[in-house]
Amino acid sequence: MTDAHVPRSPGDLAEALESTGYLADSGLAMAAFLALRMGRPLFCEGEPGTGKTSLAVGLAQALELPLIRLQCHEGIDASQALYDWDFPRQLLHLRTLEAASAGSLDAEAAESSLYTERFLLARPLLRALTEAPCVLLVDEIDRADDEFEAFLLELLDENAVTIAELGHIRATTPPLTILTSNRTREVHDALKRRCLYHWLEHPALDREIAILHRRIPGIGGDLAAQVAHAIHALRRLELLKPPGVAETLDWARALRELDRDVLDAEIAAATLGAVLKYREDLDRVTREGLDRLVT
Repeated sequence: MTDAHVPRSPGDLAEALESTGYLADSGLAMAAFLALRMGRPLFCEGEPGTGKTSLAVGLAQALELPLIRLQCHEGIDASQALYDWDFPRQLLHLRTLEAASAGSLDAEAAESSLYTERFLLARPLLRALTEAPCVLLVDEIDRADDEFEAFLLELLDENAVTIAELGHIRATTPPLTILTSNRTREVHDALKRRCLYHWLEHPALDREIAILHRRIPGIGGDLAAQVAHAIHALRRLELLKPPGVAETLDWARALRELDRDVLDAEIAAATLGAVLKYREDLDRVTREGLDRLVT
């Protein structure tokens, strides 16, 4: 990343993000700017669909950096996140050494030759350290367990990791690290202390309409407003899974594919599966009345 691409202010960063189609409010632009300038990870927490993952994608595009993503899940460990050894290649290498040495193979030398970078399979965290500058997305950290959180602390503290066979590996340029959480469980304070923090809300009505216009060129003003108003009405219904921005965009795209310029109760009922993903939520909305939703 050249100096010409380094934002000089939160406003500059917001403009750069907007050029990628991501509309950040002033609070989020400030948090991302400070994370970039201070070299600190940014911990983004909020309901699903509020744009946490998309922020990392937008930052990578805006800053012209590669995006390296680690998707967390239950049971994830260091071999999946950091590195592993290429056992088939190591075995082939060992057999080649045995054949070449004609029975006089030195065991210690052979073993040491197996654990070099030649046979190292770099996973996302190690790639982020060795390929930086980049944007590292640690997505849905709340799905991982306590042990994996503890494993991340060295990386977040020092932009470095320790590999038993190779030693300490440190990033020459720290990656811009974005951690996201849907708050399915509380993430420990030890991890949060190492990060800047920002809570993401669903966008305000005007910003959601602006997102529709930015991401779906040619959408009519009436349709964009109707979809955004309907989405905000749905979010007030205490659904199991309130729709996020992704569902807003999906709904608008579905209506555009059907050549609809107006959202009415009939077409809303037919396309509601683009927005709601639980039967209980569909039933709730039907009971509330689709006429009220699209008015």
